[in-house]
Amino acid sequence: MGNEGVVSFGQLISGIGSGIVWMLTETVMAFYNIAYAVTHPGLWLDWSNKEAVMRFVYYGGSTEFFFAVFALFLVLTIGGLIRNEIMWGVVRILEGFANGIGRLFAWAGLLMVLQQIIIVFLQRIFTRPDISIGFGIPLQFDISWFAEELKLYNALVVALCATYTFVQGGHVRVDLVYSAVKFRTKKVIDMFGAIFFMMPAAILTWMYGWYFLWRHLIVPKPSASDTLDRLLLKSRAMRWNVETIGFSPNGFTGYFLFKILLVAFTALVFLHAIAFLYRSYLEWKEGEESEGKYLDRDTLGEGEEAYEGTH
Repeated sequence: MGNEGVVSFGQLISGIGSGIVWMLTETVMAFYNIAYAVTHPGLWLDWSNKEAVMRFVYYGGSTEFFFAVFALFLVLTIGGLIRNEIMWGVVRILEGFANGIGRLFAWAGLLMVLQQIIIVFLQRIFTRPDISIGFGIPLQFDISWFAEELKLYNALVVALCATYTFVQGGHVRVDLVYSAVKFRTKKVIDMFGAIFFMMPAAILTWMYGWYFLWRHLIVPKPSASDTLDRLLLKSRAMRWNVETIGFSPNGFTGYFLFKILLVAFTALVFLHAIAFLYRSYLEWKEGEESEGKYLDRDTLGEGEEAYEGTH
């Protein structure tokens, strides 16, 4: 009776073997799933069909989607290991994407400040209860709507500029051993961090954020435990129920945007984890002379180097 909960060595090996076979099978099947999804877009992109919406919801947080991304990552990695130019190309594209998105949405910080100033003037000096923007049929909302919208600007900066800040080296770091080790050791630490911290954290956040988003967009609310067949059954009663109101009836009416930004943030972090992994590997392989190769960082101009990175 006391040995019922004990797993034998043979059972352990069998379980590990089954897991490896399952991973290999799912990885191989991922290529078929990618091809099928690309050649049958109507099954998951035709949102006039409620079943297509439910398929999109299911596969966005599914094992199939994970292995599809993993398969593409595997192909890029193998190709990059064979030809380093491929890997450098991926690094430049992903870092350029992070820089482009970040530089664009960093302007939301300026909009946030300007809008706050306008709100203060209209509310305290002109005692206006609302703000009207535009000609003909103006956009008119209560001041509390615009005040709560400031959170959206802040969320845009946080969610969409995080990887841009990473590329620019602007994140605050707690350095315990990093600065004291050799160059190649630093790159090994960077690769370890990308694989075992950045990627898993992004995947877990995506899994929670994906269903968190859709539970505020449609009813019946989908669950991570729902099978595809169950979601297809739910599609008969599906209707859009987009979350609008947050804290007050007259407040900001686009709170679903914050959930979309959460998903976008995790996608950007995962993509940049790939770029950071590839860059760390290439710099480890090529040596110190390749440090910062193709790195596009902002500059304040000649003679201002001492102030760069302090923002």
